[in-house]
Amino acid sequence: MPKAEISWKRVTDDGEKLQVYVQRVKREWRFFHRGKRFDNWEPVAEPPLEDWLELLDAVQRLVNRRRYQPDDEVLLRRQIREHFPEADV
Repeated sequence: MPKAEISWKRVTDDGEKLQVYVQRVKREWRFFHRGKRFDNWEPVAEPPLEDWLELLDAVQRLVNRRRYQPDDEVLLRRQIREHFPEADV
């Protein structure tokens, strides 16, 4: 079962609006996106860096609200560094 769900909206480089949804299952983050409200959520195999950074921002806020542990933020930063070594996180 997923622990928590986090979602936000963003605009792609093409100007298309996109809804992004992330759920955490154990220690794994699963990304999904859809274009419009009634479209189906499609899994994203390789999410872009901006989605990872948005997730990090949301997790930091949820740590302050005690919905996540500080260790979760540390592990997420480690995962971002593994996927994007050039990113300054």
